[in-house]
Amino acid sequence: MGSSQGDEIKTHIESLVARQLQRSPIYALTLTDARIVSAVPGRVVARIVLTKNHMNSSGSIHGSVSATIVDWAGGMAIATHDLRDKTGVSVDIHVRYLSGAKEGEEIEIAATADKVGSSIGFTSVVISKVVDGVAGPVVASGTHTKYVKVR
Repeated sequence: MGSSQGDEIKTHIESLVARQLQRSPIYALTLTDARIVSAVPGRVVARIVLTKNHMNSSGSIHGSVSATIVDWAGGMAIATHDLRDKTGVSVDIHVRYLSGAKEGEEIEIAATADKVGSSIGFTSVVISKVVDGVAGPVVASGTHTKYVKVR
């Protein structure tokens, strides 16, 4: 894949994220500071520094935030498949909570479109703490199935 194709995909994803933030209050609350690190066909990597909006009452990343991230990032991975603007609707989502992350810590979100068919898309997402500039311990991971048929 050439650099210009990667740049085109990353630009498309950044534009799609900006539109979603305007249209979705939950994404605006949790993903406003999301930064797309890279986007290539079938894969998106993003980072977010966690704020109080991301925390549960114990001061760790809230499970619903992790689920929202799996939902969002899976859709972004699907969008890299063919630069689509509509990423479908959720059919099934599973999240495994493996460790915590605190306010001020940075997380990395790596989302992969495992298969995008004519009706269904399957994705996997890994949320990791960033340690010394690289993805470290896994905080949560998930799978997300979406109905993607364009009408």
